Amino acid sequence: MIDPHVHLRDWNQREKESLEHGMHVALRCGIDEAFDMPNTDPPLTNREAILCRLEDAKRACPEFRYHIWAGLTGYEEQIRSIAGVVHDLYPQVVGLKLFAGHSTGNMGLVEEEDQFRVYQILADCRYDKVVAIHCEKESLLCTEKQDPDDFSSHSLVRPVASEVASVADQLRLSEQAHFKGHLHICHLSSLETLALVQKAKAEGRRISCGVTAHHALLSSADAKQRYLYAKVNPPLRSETERSALFAALLEGRIDWIESDHAPHSLRDKERGASGLPGFSGLLLLVKALIEKGASDE
Repeated sequence: MIDPHVHLRDWNQREKESLEHGMHVALRCGIDEAFDMPNTDPPLTNREAILCRLEDAKRACPEFRYHIWAGLTGYEEQIRSIAGVVHDLYPQVVGLKLFAGHSTGNMGLVEEEDQFRVYQILADCRYDKVVAIHCEKESLLCTEKQDPDDFSSHSLVRPVASEVASVADQLRLSEQAHFKGHLHICHLSSLETLALVQKAKAEGRRISCGVTAHHALLSSADAKQRYLYAKVNPPLRSETERSALFAALLEGRIDWIESDHAPHSLRDKERGASGLPGFSGLLLLVKALIEKGASDE
């Protein structure tokens, strides 16, 4: 099974998880291929770091099929260079990752002008492969709604509206820049976001989306019960949103499932870090889908 969205840590985050440990856990869950995200420490934003990471992964677990999403920054030289890395190293480097909002790490490009510039430069480079995007619009975050005694309030701090607006931004900005590549919306968490993606598909845009096990199986009520351990970005949503996403998976309206496997140390989780281990959750989602009539293929 392929997991197209993982954070395998290691390097300066080795206390969270090593490459070897993450890959062997994945294999035990039936996942033998994965696409690793670039917000490592140091980040995967240049050829040297990417080649080093590929070599480390090969040494850690030779039988595991390991791929990388290369990270985008706001610098023109880096954007042009990293697009070339994807061209040269594809499919080991499967595409580019844009953080259109801050999450774990410091790779967010939150201003519309910076996002537009990325698409403009990629269009000029004739980059036609995938840009995977973390969509949360920073200006719509509501930090004043954080309630330290109610951990489900994280969904109010990072509301559905921020995800929807960010996806709309990416569609508009990439079109204005005449970007011809493929957009992938990572870990969508709302039916309204899915509707935007479906509309864009119907209009002929090259776009896809994924959903995580935690967004399809858990709701904000679980965040209330599980405290900081269920804190993720984007947050767990209402039961209405959760059940709608699960139904959309059954109906084939979501392109793939992705674990967003993102482990932390217990100390970091208790300090409020966002992210959770996701490989076993992916298995639970597959099992739940099959029980509801989905094909096991």
